[in-house]
Amino acid sequence: MSDLLPFFRAWVTDPKKVSAISPSSPALARLITSEVTANQTPVLELGPGTGVFTRALLDRGVRPDDLTLIEAGPQFSKLLADRYPGVRIVEMDASRLGNAQLFQPGSLSNAISGLPLLSMSPRKIIGILRGTFGYLREDGAFYQFTYGPRCPVPSAILSRLDLRATRIGTTVRNMPPSSVYKIERQNRATDRKPA
Repeated sequence: MSDLLPFFRAWVTDPKKVSAISPSSPALARLITSEVTANQTPVLELGPGTGVFTRALLDRGVRPDDLTLIEAGPQFSKLLADRYPGVRIVEMDASRLGNAQLFQPGSLSNAISGLPLLSMSPRKIIGILRGTFGYLREDGAFYQFTYGPRCPVPSAILSRLDLRATRIGTTVRNMPPSSVYKIERQNRATDRKPA
């Protein structure tokens, strides 16, 4: 319940930017963070909102100082700073990551994204992925959830950026039900079939 009021305030202010009908559930948070361990750090989280994925990452053993949150909304940024002391919070548009020089190239292990990619332009999606993969290690992964029936990153963009997406699971214990995709560089992908 404590997430509903800040979520509703942000939704009323800019529903297109929030692009969700309710905060993400703990079940979705467990699924999207299921492949991240305390040994796979530092971690970047994009669009943390009320911080349900942040809490799941900390519960998986990721230390606060190994976690950076990129949040464009000032209301959510303040809420996150109050809830998660010691976690680095950067208030900015995630599509500008590539120019921000927040990390050394290849220094991050994983990225967890709560961004509403389905409501974004191809140019913005490319900016987010290019910027993030510029910071990820060669074997790093980008985890993205979606309410839709397929990966929210169009196949043309995956191909252009030499990336591959694999669905790692679906949860019906979210409103609406959601799937999680793992996006990796083509040359680091496993033998699983693309989504």
